[in-house]
Amino acid sequence: MQQIRFPLRVFRSVLVVLAFLGPMAFVNDPIETTLAAQSTRTSLRTTAVGTSSTVFSGTPNYRMYLPLVTRAKPSVYWGALVASAAPSTANMLPSGVFNTFETHAQKKMSILHWGQPWKMNDSYQEFYALWFDNVRNHGSIPFIDWGSWHLNAGINQPDFRLSTIYNGNHDSYIRQWALDAKQWGHPFFLRFDWEMNGNWQFPWSEQLNGNQPGDYAKAWRHVHDIFTQNGVTNVTWVWCPNISGTTTRSMAALYPGDAYVDWTCLDGYNNYPVWLHFQTIFTGSGINWIHNSYQEILAVAPTKPLMLGETASLEAGDGGAAKANWISNAIVTQLPSNFPKIKAILWFNWNDGNSAYTFPIESSPAATAAFASAIHSDYYAANNFANLNTSPIPPLP
Repeated sequence: MQQIRFPLRVFRSVLVVLAFLGPMAFVNDPIETTLAAQSTRTSLRTTAVGTSSTVFSGTPNYRMYLPLVTRAKPSVYWGALVASAAPSTANMLPSGVFNTFETHAQKKMSILHWGQPWKMNDSYQEFYALWFDNVRNHGSIPFIDWGSWHLNAGINQPDFRLSTIYNGNHDSYIRQWALDAKQWGHPFFLRFDWEMNGNWQFPWSEQLNGNQPGDYAKAWRHVHDIFTQNGVTNVTWVWCPNISGTTTRSMAALYPGDAYVDWTCLDGYNNYPVWLHFQTIFTGSGINWIHNSYQEILAVAPTKPLMLGETASLEAGDGGAAKANWISNAIVTQLPSNFPKIKAILWFNWNDGNSAYTFPIESSPAATAAFASAIHSDYYAANNFANLNTSPIPPLP
């Protein structure tokens, strides 16, 4: 067998490449690189394939199989509600709130979240197709909170009691909004009457506003039926209770049924008098006043994809270190490792009009940096959905 000699610098180059790539994923597309050896007419050829071997032949040739770097496919949508802003043309400008947030996050959102009440300033609120266009043109998926109430009119609103919905008092408004959504024609998430299991602020809670047990599911089905009867197929229905505790209603008692829900959802925050880690908030681990909401909602709807509709953490008053650690642990460790059923996460990037609510990622430089670093992961999808045309919107693999 003919002896083969290689210059030292060739072997050094190979070792550097191997050290850098390590045990990366192999692919089946061959990539060949030829390096000329000065002292012989021998070449080093590297090919990325599924197995590795070394081949010597009569013609001096050394074949080494190296792995090729590949990027992981995203598994989770991400986005935010930003300063309670709607995606108006002004807000979507480079100087607007959404681009400012994405600049701080150093990544574009795959979902853009905003809210709309049924009624505001004594007027029913229409479907604003321009706003949905703005989000889609940005490459994001629209996500709208659609609340059956008169905004800023308090908790007790007899005109928006759940029975008024399923008895048809608002049918003309619901039908027109649904038809306008149908005319727009593209997929979007609709989160109708969220946190219904709580007792703190919404007139659609069965514990408030004169509502009765069973009213919530009846109202949900009535609204959904109007959409179905009018051939509206581009809505992805998101059913979203708050995390469970000692004062909340059972999720099972409020669930309208698999035929009426496309995604399930949870809202949960680190905003209690004691500091709670992400895992404790959604599983209740180590405490007895928060339940295991993750397992509860999976038991109610095991076949439905799950998202976090609102989540965030307050600052701890330490300059940002604790919140930064909370963010990193939640996004880098907990979601991929311990909550694999969660397929979307929406950050609540707003102080809700109260400066004590330090939820935004900009609450400290440490929090901003931690969020940008964590969400940079390929596990979280960017704004690549301008051409999405599948309804209900599917979870990512």
